[in-house]
Amino acid sequence: MATECLDKKQTIDLRKKFIGPSCKVFFSHDPLKIVRARGQYMYDENGQQYLDCINNVAHVGHSHPTVVRAGTQQMELLNTNSRFLHDNLVLYAERLQATLPDPLSVCYFVNSGSEANDLALRLAWQYTGHRDVITLNNAYHGHVSSLIDISPYKFHQLSDDEHKQSVHVAPSPDVYRGKFRADHPDPALAYSDEVRDIITRAHKRGGKIAAFIAESLQSCGGQVVPPAGYFQKVAAHVRAAGGVVIADEVQVGFGRVGSHFWGFQLQGEDFVPDIVTMGKPIGNGHPMSCVVTTREVAQAFMAAGMEYFNTFGGNPVSCAIGLAVLDVIQNEDLQGNALRVGAHLSRLLGLFVGVRDRVKLTPATAEAQEVIYKLKEQHVLLSADGPHRNVLKIKPPMCFSREDAERVVEKIHLVLSGRAAGAQSPGHRPRHRLESVPKNRDGVKHEHAQSGSSGKREEQEQGRLVWRLVTLQDLLKRQIHYVC
Repeated sequence: MATECLDKKQTIDLRKKFIGPSCKVFFSHDPLKIVRARGQYMYDENGQQYLDCINNVAHVGHSHPTVVRAGTQQMELLNTNSRFLHDNLVLYAERLQATLPDPLSVCYFVNSGSEANDLALRLAWQYTGHRDVITLNNAYHGHVSSLIDISPYKFHQLSDDEHKQSVHVAPSPDVYRGKFRADHPDPALAYSDEVRDIITRAHKRGGKIAAFIAESLQSCGGQVVPPAGYFQKVAAHVRAAGGVVIADEVQVGFGRVGSHFWGFQLQGEDFVPDIVTMGKPIGNGHPMSCVVTTREVAQAFMAAGMEYFNTFGGNPVSCAIGLAVLDVIQNEDLQGNALRVGAHLSRLLGLFVGVRDRVKLTPATAEAQEVIYKLKEQHVLLSADGPHRNVLKIKPPMCFSREDAERVVEKIHLVLSGRAAGAQSPGHRPRHRLESVPKNRDGVKHEHAQSGSSGKREEQEQGRLVWRLVTLQDLLKRQIHYVC
């Protein structure tokens, strides 16, 4: 086994020499060298502990003994491919299916979220006989060519000539900064009508819709929670056009939303996708993923006459690890923990979104990066995401505790109040003073809150960074749950 024998500078130099420059690191001006991790904590080469709120892959906790033991024991016994009969494969498929509503019942095991979404597109194309795909603005679904094509988060960086004409981008159903906001009488209907109009325009050009694909809660797109009823309405339009609905659960599945095992279940029992993709948390860091679909879709895929085989997908070791992850989620009540700790964190902190102007909602991109770097100096690891990189993402392992939540809030308060010493993001010259917005008596700070001195207050806020706080209670009023 390799041991840490290089100092940090040597590691950085070798990385620059042998690793592709497009492979980025966190905190690029002073990257962390992590040598071990346990639970929700990571440790650098000097033994310094960091609270991991950045890594949603170690779903049940880094180096969880149950998961490690399951993989080790199976690897000592047998590892082969899915062309041989093995109990782990069928038992794991049965356990996964039990977490999903009917008619989702057929599993394909692959090795990454990107592979899962790529296969989901193949299933949709074969089943429908159509080619056009509808995706959401700012969406990210993976790194292979077919997925870059449907990921505006990535392809917006390319020239217009490189965009596929068969890919249609619908507005992200963002009720905060989007086209239809929280004060709209029915944002779900308005946003779903945008999808309907896309279908109509595609048909006029001779296009036929194969699939609508979306994360159940948009992650890289800025932690966007769709309004209740949105997916039901979209599904009706897409299915009427002969297409299918793909729910990308790669980042939000396996109990992370707390109240449900899958993010799409937040929309209600009357919404069931045709295809569900899974990734990141499924193996707690082991490379594995899955696509689950209906028997009807699977039969159509088989009818093409081409065998589907994946060398490593569904191997005995991966399935043993997957079973262990499900065991830990259940035995340690990690889904319940996500609900309890998420609610506690939301009460303490809320959903932080950096803005420069509370009327125009101008993103505070550079300031958000400053917060991230200062939190790193406080040994709390967060990331910023969204199309403007101004949304703080809190995505810790599911064993994250109430005490951890309180530690995060304490450190963020130190940073926003200006009392935390530490590094700034490289090249950043702050033009705005960091501060947290005081809450009202209900613990909620709304972006359109009215007061007798609102004009004076808006004048005072010019040139400052303002943080909008949306508490869990505010989200529940719209029958939407958000768990960090």
